[in-house]
Amino acid sequence: MATKTRLHLFEAFGVELEYMIVKDDSLNVTPLAEVLLRGAEGMIQGEIEHGDIAWSNELVSHVIELKSNGPKADLMALSNAFHENVVCINEQLGTQGARLLPTAAHPWMNPSKETTLWPHESGEIYEVYDRIFNCKGHGWSNLQSTHINLPFYDDEEFSKLHTAIRFIMPLIPALTASSPILNGKYTGYQDRRLYYYELNQARIPAITGKVIPERIFTKHGYQKRVYDKIASAIEPYNSGGLLDPIWLNSRGAIARFDRGAIEIRVIDIQECPKGDLAIVALVVAVLKILVAGKWISFDVQQAHGTSELYHVFKECVKNGSDAIISDPEYLKALGYTNHQKAHTVWLDLIDRTMEAYPSWMQPWSDVLRSIVNHGTLAERIIKSLNGDFSREELHAVYKKLSGCLQTNSLFVP
Repeated sequence: MATKTRLHLFEAFGVELEYMIVKDDSLNVTPLAEVLLRGAEGMIQGEIEHGDIAWSNELVSHVIELKSNGPKADLMALSNAFHENVVCINEQLGTQGARLLPTAAHPWMNPSKETTLWPHESGEIYEVYDRIFNCKGHGWSNLQSTHINLPFYDDEEFSKLHTAIRFIMPLIPALTASSPILNGKYTGYQDRRLYYYELNQARIPAITGKVIPERIFTKHGYQKRVYDKIASAIEPYNSGGLLDPIWLNSRGAIARFDRGAIEIRVIDIQECPKGDLAIVALVVAVLKILVAGKWISFDVQQAHGTSELYHVFKECVKNGSDAIISDPEYLKALGYTNHQKAHTVWLDLIDRTMEAYPSWMQPWSDVLRSIVNHGTLAERIIKSLNGDFSREELHAVYKKLSGCLQTNSLFVP
């Protein structure tokens, strides 16, 4: 989300969407990112611009990232641009007998056998990652997510935004979970991607922490409590000096003071850009309400410790919209006196944001209510499978999901 001029809160947004590249017939992963990232002169590049959207490589050659080409204020226009680029990519991949597949995890990929690390630009960095963490596993080579980059101008704006993000972050998986199947089986989690997200760098705990960020409100504090600790922890493994603490930071929301932005990373990608951008719009609207401090005061938001928020987060990672929110202080802050299902909380948040920002929310109303009423994408996938996790049934359901991506339509069993 690099920009020459610093933006203020909510002036524009950077959005990133990741997709798996699979064979058209079998839906098995296939490492064809090079086909999409070959420039006009035939050279393979790390990033290629396509108008408002840029295509870029990720850690592995069977994943492609689409991202807004700079900060954008119009999320509906961005949604349409993402879909146009999905269609364009599928046309290119079609010549190779391949297509894009949505959701946050491939349902039967075997990472130990099918992982192909990206060997070109940044390849030497990925090799170091692989040496330290072994990237041939779920959570490394089998994951796709949606990232939201939100700008801040100075420490005051950072403090408000970071506080609001860490307060609402525990609830996000209850809205966005889309990774219930791995190794051809139901994992028992609605959001297995985030289960692995927490664990895949556990060898160096300073990198991810508890996923939920610490209570930090200044650039100086972030440097001391996050970047300096990561730098110290990674030093024994960083003989070539390739690993920068700033981008090693893997909390569920990471502060980039060089860009003046916080990136939220706990959102599983949905079945189509329309679904993803509706969720982005809702998360932004909730954050606007929180930053304004008119619903929940800044002091109340700030008071919640990382461990308490982490327990709410873990419940939502496992159970999605059926998660029971039971922490009394968190419930009190949200305005409840009794335990609540996360589904109820999100319904209330949609109503609250519709009232506060009707013109912002109205274009997304039908999509959001469909998502909440029918359950997370993970829950819709499980419902559609109806207990049959055979390869044939998985293939049929995920073929439909790839069709939803192509047509930019929601998946409703």
